[in-house]
Amino acid sequence: MYYERMQGDLGPPSGTPDTRLTYDDFLLFPDDGLRHEIIDGEHYVTPSQVPRHQVLLGRLHFEIEYHLRQHPGGRVFLSPLDVVFTKWDVVEPDLLFIARSQTDIISDKNIQGAPALVVEILSPGTRRTDEQIKLRLFERGGVGEYWILDPDRDLVKVFSRQPDGSFPLIAELSRERSDVMKTQQIPGLAISLSELFAP
Repeated sequence: MYYERMQGDLGPPSGTPDTRLTYDDFLLFPDDGLRHEIIDGEHYVTPSQVPRHQVLLGRLHFEIEYHLRQHPGGRVFLSPLDVVFTKWDVVEPDLLFIARSQTDIISDKNIQGAPALVVEILSPGTRRTDEQIKLRLFERGGVGEYWILDPDRDLVKVFSRQPDGSFPLIAELSRERSDVMKTQQIPGLAISLSELFAP
């Protein structure tokens, strides 16, 4: 079941009707090939992605899936798959990883809680949402790590949950420097940005 509230979700002022969209509204959105999400009860729509986006997503999924087949430790999923943080917060990340210790959040229809790792690939229409609005959602929602891939600059920003609960930017990796992505969420995984962002 989804959480009724999470830290930082203040809702409307006391005595004011809550007119935010909910998961029940989300289920009524049309199946039109677009990505529909609600964050703090507000509706966001993303158009179909361009080939470059899909190439990067495919490569990233392959690398993680291949690693997990050799070193089982959880499950990796591609969009579209609903991640329900609260009844006012339902998103479809490009890619997400659920650690073996948290597989109870996988339901028959969606993910009900915070994944260990969430990945979004920027596009001109999603930059503000991914870098600001979703970042705040993932921070207050309890996501372990958040990668933002920037295809225009061939770089990756990594935000990671710290022991004190904070969620800072801990790395900005680039293809130009031949950096390698690693994460504590998936021990042993190493993804070369030179290969990931190759033409």
